[in-house]
Amino acid sequence: MIARLPMISRLATIARLPPRLLGRRASGEGGSIVVEGARKATGGKGRTRVVMTMAVFFGIYATIAGRLVYLGFQNPDLSGGPQSRVTASRPDIVDRNGEVLATDIKTASLFAEPRRIVDADEAIEKLSTVLPEIDYEQTYHKLKSGAGFVWLQRQLTPKQQSDIMQLGIPGIGFRTEKRRFYPAGETSSYIVGLTNIDNQGISGMEKYIDEQGLSDLQASGLAIAKDLKPVQLSIDLRVQHIVRDEIATGMEKYRAIAAGAVVLNVKTGEVVAMASVPDFDPNNPYNAQDKDRLNRMSAGLYEMGSTFKSFTTAMALDSGKVTMESRFDASRPIRIGHQTIHDFHGKGRVLSVPEVFIYSSNIGSAKEAEAVGIDGHREFLHRLGILEKMQTELPEVARPTEPKVWKQVTSITVAFGHGVSTTPLQTAVGCAALMNGGYLIEPTFLTRTQEQAMSVAKKVVSEKTVEGMRYLYALNAEKGSGRNARVPGYRVGGKTGTAEKVVNGRYSKDKNFNAFVAAFPMDDPQYIVLTIADEPKPEKPGMGATAASNAGVMAANIIRRSASMLGVKPDFSHENGATLVSYQ
Repeated sequence: MIARLPMISRLATIARLPPRLLGRRASGEGGSIVVEGARKATGGKGRTRVVMTMAVFFGIYATIAGRLVYLGFQNPDLSGGPQSRVTASRPDIVDRNGEVLATDIKTASLFAEPRRIVDADEAIEKLSTVLPEIDYEQTYHKLKSGAGFVWLQRQLTPKQQSDIMQLGIPGIGFRTEKRRFYPAGETSSYIVGLTNIDNQGISGMEKYIDEQGLSDLQASGLAIAKDLKPVQLSIDLRVQHIVRDEIATGMEKYRAIAAGAVVLNVKTGEVVAMASVPDFDPNNPYNAQDKDRLNRMSAGLYEMGSTFKSFTTAMALDSGKVTMESRFDASRPIRIGHQTIHDFHGKGRVLSVPEVFIYSSNIGSAKEAEAVGIDGHREFLHRLGILEKMQTELPEVARPTEPKVWKQVTSITVAFGHGVSTTPLQTAVGCAALMNGGYLIEPTFLTRTQEQAMSVAKKVVSEKTVEGMRYLYALNAEKGSGRNARVPGYRVGGKTGTAEKVVNGRYSKDKNFNAFVAAFPMDDPQYIVLTIADEPKPEKPGMGATAASNAGVMAANIIRRSASMLGVKPDFSHENGATLVSYQ
């Protein structure tokens, strides 16, 4: 039987023979020759085969072990449809100085594999001790669905994750996802915007970034964090903080329902700061959809009141039909149809153009518009972009409204800021064109050089008109309604606007929308600051609630705190430089 076995079996059989029997074979005739010969002939080959077999098995097991180690460091393969998609990376958003405004952070999300859930009721009961807000019925249906994967709770806190892990529930696990974190919180919420649960931009610059191709990169799986360069905004976080702080303080101080402000570089069109309150915390945006949470600076439409007299006077001067020496009779109200146009603090006499401006005469402004004509008036406002939808990166931009057909009464009321609605940001942009040499530059929330700005700028008024408007702004801060906005050393000029709000189809006598537009330094304007206060109340009994007493004060505070950060050096040699003498 031994002779018929293969060589390895024969060796194995020989190896199992008792020493007694093996001794007999070895002592028999030719026995030692057979055994020793077999060992010599097969021993080397056998060892080689054993070593090779062991090497093969070792290689296989090493490969498996290595793969297991690799997979252990990866997220689990959750092929449960769209809901299990990996949350894609987003680029950081930074301010003009590199300060982070938005960035990705890792967070844990809780999932379940219903096929592995032993007892759904028990699992929910345990989870509710850590997540008391969990919906029992909805979660029960998920766990009993038999699906391979379902989300239970997205974006847990580290403590929640730790507590759930200690529950030891089979069939549930955690997945590392990305979520957006906003270090500045409410400070820049309306500009930076928000992302949804899947880290996709849904408002503000977050949405703009997606629309520029990020969403396509995410869909193709190419949005890799290390390859995404930060998006640099034109915002200066330091100035942004000041603006937000001042309008929040102002809203409380003047008991307004809302307030806002923008700081605009007149040379480049860059929005250096812009805020609106009430606002929200983008890290916890539970109230972001409330009806009073609106970026009033770009998405709110308002009759801007007497700030529009900047455009009316500029239009009259630019038409060539009116000069600084021109005079208008404001001694009597204007009656047209069933309407009567009065001056708030009428002088009851003929006024020069500078006087019309600093006394904010509705009658004088109406006659300036009348001198230009209805068609010219409408064309000028469209030329300055006041009645066009603003082109900028921020998605939340409202379209201005105007009557389909302009009549004489339309032109008269629009002359002092009633009858058309636009956004405060567009008003600031239009005023910038009257200060920067006559160029309309669409606003941007991204960094831009002056050369880049001029390549897209549009000439809208003459240098002579700009010279005249600079004088009027400076004069109004010295002699007119802009005195509360003066900041020693920074040569501030500007114009107030107090507009009665429309309530139930009629202008209300006790609800105003106030605005103040300031430019500085007036010898060579670099920045526009426009502030608004919606339905402010008198600060003290007996005081008024006009724009000079609230919006103008907020503008002064913003300039006082931020001018040095904006690179504007104080210069006291230009104080009280504007006078009215030459035009009286």
